[in-house]
Amino acid sequence: MLKSHGRTDAERQVDMNYEQERTCIFEATAAIEKHEGQKPLGWLAPYISQTHDSLDLLKEAGYHYMMDWPLDDQPVWFRTKHGRILSVPYSHDLNDSLEVVSRRTPQRDLCDDLIDQFDELLRESERRPLVMPIVLHSFVLGQPHRLRQFRRVVEHILKHRDRVWLARPGEICKFIESLASGIVPGS
Repeated sequence: MLKSHGRTDAERQVDMNYEQERTCIFEATAAIEKHEGQKPLGWLAPYISQTHDSLDLLKEAGYHYMMDWPLDDQPVWFRTKHGRILSVPYSHDLNDSLEVVSRRTPQRDLCDDLIDQFDELLRESERRPLVMPIVLHSFVLGQPHRLRQFRRVVEHILKHRDRVWLARPGEICKFIESLASGIVPGS
């Protein structure tokens, strides 16, 4: 399942008027459909920015989910003028680009934090299903000198493979769309 990230990271939706934002969303959607043969179902805005119209425009363009609201560790339905759209969790705090590049957090500390986040959410998930997004960029943790530390995170998570579902956002959305109303907040 494809996800769009706008036309370019050089523009932010929050700086656009209604027509500019609508054009941005529809152009990005059309470009992906042209090159991939199908429309994207998810959206993560450049700079993770939105306007008051973003959710309505995304739903109008056919999106099923977006990842711009880090409001909870579980998916939540939002209402729009065109129907509901799912908010799939996206981690700002443990985003490798923000942590390592912007904040200069040593990768060992970031990886320790990812392990702590996983352990705590796994414990909390005994009461309710939760999502732990891991936000990676190849130019950050994908670098060879950083891979050793990130490998610790993956190995730790895989020790609990029988208790977790490793999934992409589109797979999470598809599963949640199959659930009865009332299970996911906002439905």
